[in-house]
Amino acid sequence: MIYIAAHKAFEPPALKGYCPLQVGAAVHPELELGFQKDNTGDQISEKNPNFCELTGLYWIWKNAKDPYKGLVHYRRYFGKSNFARTYKSIFPYEALVSRLEHCDIILPYIEYFKQNAKDEIMIRCCTPEIFDLLHRVVGGLYPEYLSDFDAFFSENRCCLFNMLFCKAELFDAYCDWLFSILFELEKDVDLSLLDPYRRRLYGFLGERLLNVWVMHQKLKVSHLPVVNTETPLSQTLTYTRRRMTNRIYFAAHRRA
Repeated sequence: MIYIAAHKAFEPPALKGYCPLQVGAAVHPELELGFQKDNTGDQISEKNPNFCELTGLYWIWKNAKDPYKGLVHYRRYFGKSNFARTYKSIFPYEALVSRLEHCDIILPYIEYFKQNAKDEIMIRCCTPEIFDLLHRVVGGLYPEYLSDFDAFFSENRCCLFNMLFCKAELFDAYCDWLFSILFELEKDVDLSLLDPYRRRLYGFLGERLLNVWVMHQKLKVSHLPVVNTETPLSQTLTYTRRRMTNRIYFAAHRRA
């Protein structure tokens, strides 16, 4: 099953194998969307303001028994083109399952930053103190991951959005790794010291840590375009040009 994280009303795509999942349901009990909620069973729904769609990821890990598991968003889906904005361009569930015959995991396209991933996350999403703490937590829990952690954050390539699709065993193994790190980090982070945007900290860190985990596991990845139903074409074109420019700029900067 591919679960569609949503925090507001929307019309789900009429595709077999897709299930809308209301994230942060514990935070907004008055909101009745008619979807499966992330505040049932084993859950961390109340953490949604800081974990974002990761409360949905946790719910899938702990409660879904599907042979394949995936997470997308109410406005972002794996599809045929980054320029597409309609449901007809979304890959059907069966097509994604078929792709896993030739790879281990499906992730979004690679984003390219102008700066390395460490400097990029400092701009709006993290602080040097929290990043250093994250490094220590990873080193304490999983020292074998530190070289990949450092390698990822020294480059400018990243898959974002916390979107993935893979076999259940792989999905669950990733979640076990990710949440053990985030919950340990959480013990020593004072979110009240952060501005409102940075308080979405754990969602931002999850995006980056997925890359570290995939790198360390040496997984074969199929990178797919993302159909964004809410982004105007003009903005998508701007993002695409920026991505291409950043890729060239960073490569040239590294050679200098």
